[in-house]
Amino acid sequence: MDVLTKDEVLYHQGSLLTRDGLIVASWDLEQQDSFSGEYFSLAGHRGILNASASPFHIDYHSEQTVHVINGMGVTLGDSIIGLTAIEALRELNPASRFFIYRPGRAPSYVDQLYHLAAGLVAEMRWLPWRAEDIPRQELCIDAGNQLFWPDFTTMPMIDFFLQALGAKPAQIPAAAKANRWMQKLCLPALPEPWQDRKYVLFCPTASTPLRSIPASAYVPLVNALWERFACPVLGFGAVEHPHYVNIQPLSASTGDFLAWVKHAHYVLTSDTAAVHIAAGYDVPTTAFFTSIAPELRVRDYPLCQTVYFAIPELINVQASARKQDLEQVEQAFNSLILKKLPWA
Repeated sequence: MDVLTKDEVLYHQGSLLTRDGLIVASWDLEQQDSFSGEYFSLAGHRGILNASASPFHIDYHSEQTVHVINGMGVTLGDSIIGLTAIEALRELNPASRFFIYRPGRAPSYVDQLYHLAAGLVAEMRWLPWRAEDIPRQELCIDAGNQLFWPDFTTMPMIDFFLQALGAKPAQIPAAAKANRWMQKLCLPALPEPWQDRKYVLFCPTASTPLRSIPASAYVPLVNALWERFACPVLGFGAVEHPHYVNIQPLSASTGDFLAWVKHAHYVLTSDTAAVHIAAGYDVPTTAFFTSIAPELRVRDYPLCQTVYFAIPELINVQASARKQDLEQVEQAFNSLILKKLPWA
């Protein structure tokens, strides 16, 4: 095996192996101030499969135990869709067991989702993990560092994850791709004043400023929600509007966030986790897309209406905080005709 350079370690299309047999995630190394040592590609070691290195196909009707290395990303939206892919495969064989090996330094709010899903969708383990402790005779798939796989930017995300797991996306029904496994999660109750009260939810912030709603559009969009639904508009962060309530202090955990989306009458959001959560709970949604085509994210969400600005210079850009990019996004929102917003 060839030793990877530092850049190859960070951008490797898969997971890593140390000389003494530990499986590690590039993400975990990136979170350190510095790292040293020799790292190798995990693909092929002890028969571990990696679809980016060599495509493969698995008949999940007959698989009993599946180990997914470094799944399913370090953002909340990616994780929801990755877990949807696993649940769709479990439906082909309800007796199957999945083990997900998570990056050890993923954000806490993301790993909280995996704790909620533990025992329902899969069993969870955290990297680093000794490769020899995974039984050689059991199916083991490396799905790590998917952001750098070429197909990640060209395929609907759910199809990407299914393909990375060796399944044929076209053979999975659309109904199994809409995150409805989330309805099995045990979530905290809403605060008493909101338990039986109608509200709509405004979720403007994505994991990158590029895909977030700019602050200058907050008040006009909150006002559009108020005029459309005539009920309180709740959201995460400050907005100066008489009918808006900042519930950020009431959402201390990922479970809380999911619960607010679950019970909303309507959600207005950007290309962020809220759109995937809303689909899982069949909540009607309007979502804005600035750089990623909506069909790559929400194709299978029947209650989601989209606005796609399709800014030429930003198409397929996953993340950015560059001033010139954000200025283009803000200009697109400023030209939006609010009375023509599509509502589900």
